[in-house]
Amino acid sequence: MKVLFISTYDIQGGAAIAATRLLHAMQAAGYDASMVVRSKLGNDAKVFPAGNEKMNKARFYWERGVIYLHNRLSRENLFDVSIANTGVPVTKLPAFKEADVVHLHWINQGMLSVKEIGQILASGKKVVWTMHDMWPFTGICHYAGDCDAFTFGCSHCSYLKRPSLKDLSTSVYHQKQLAYRKGNITFTACSRWLEELAKQSPLTQGHRVVSIPNPIDTEIYLPKDKNAIREKMGLPTDRKIVLFAAMKASDKRKGIDYLIEASRLVAQQRDDLLFLVAGTNGDETAARFSLPTRSTGFVAPGDMPDLYNAADLFVTPSLQDNLPNTIMEAMACGTPCLGFRTGGIPEMIDHLQNGYVANYQDAKDLADGLRWTLFEADAGTLSTNARRKVMEHYTQETVAQQYKKVYEYSIAARL
Repeated sequence: MKVLFISTYDIQGGAAIAATRLLHAMQAAGYDASMVVRSKLGNDAKVFPAGNEKMNKARFYWERGVIYLHNRLSRENLFDVSIANTGVPVTKLPAFKEADVVHLHWINQGMLSVKEIGQILASGKKVVWTMHDMWPFTGICHYAGDCDAFTFGCSHCSYLKRPSLKDLSTSVYHQKQLAYRKGNITFTACSRWLEELAKQSPLTQGHRVVSIPNPIDTEIYLPKDKNAIREKMGLPTDRKIVLFAAMKASDKRKGIDYLIEASRLVAQQRDDLLFLVAGTNGDETAARFSLPTRSTGFVAPGDMPDLYNAADLFVTPSLQDNLPNTIMEAMACGTPCLGFRTGGIPEMIDHLQNGYVANYQDAKDLADGLRWTLFEADAGTLSTNARRKVMEHYTQETVAQQYKKVYEYSIAARL
């Protein structure tokens, strides 16, 4: 069976990394799987760029430009929404014509237009769409927050400067409705949280919606000798180390302000901690902590397993997230995790078993979680439970078998 993955990127961003990991998992399961991307940044021979580079860049700026103009020349929320008004004509590619299954991933910012999605469905190909955020079933937003307009047809979008009954979110929502009617889609959500939200949208009605987690290579992300790793990295062996990692450390959506406040609360009782901040803008972020903090800057993917192993705790105070790769990676390394009760995070962290789930946007509870995991809980038990959770639910083999059933069901049921 030939499977064609479609993604904007191959290794940039959590969704792209998850897509590439799944590509490798399906290849290991015996599938002839390849991936077409708008921008190829890695060196995988089974991943190839589609379209002309200059045209692809123009598509990206065209879409962002329309949003920018529509929002009265404001950059606010510029990347919180996508309108998919342009994209690569993938249906003309030989790889598309040869594919038995077309597997969509995160396809925004000039990869696929809504029109092209309709043409993919009209081709009669079996289509699976892994949802890495809410965009496939909303009008234009990637995360709706407290808004439930996607459950009845978007309008009055809070991401727009001029929200109205028939604003940009409404028109794109209707475009999606028309496109999705041209075929059948099996939507796969990376978390049960996202699955339940997707089922509330009229855009998924008449289509199949299931939940399948992202996979991880447990032979790359695995426990190592903590002290040896710390000595190699020049980190102290006599302090508890807390790791925070994000592509952009200062990203408000990643909840860094709550972690900084939690550090202030913990500092009133303890001073034997070291925070590590991984990601761009880390220096300015690290300076705001009340306890000793080091910025590592950008960390290459190949070096992340060592960083997770160096830490006693990984914390992700994210305010909106699906199924964070970072939690999965940390747990695979035997590092317990701390996060807010939001999105798919409570599905990954089992409270007081392999980490701590704090009340949403509650810096005090986040501080309580820091104290409990680092100074009260049994570190060995947390570590063992974290690794076990990954081995039971997120290995490449486990996830590939679930997608194998989805592919076979789609073909047998003619979906």
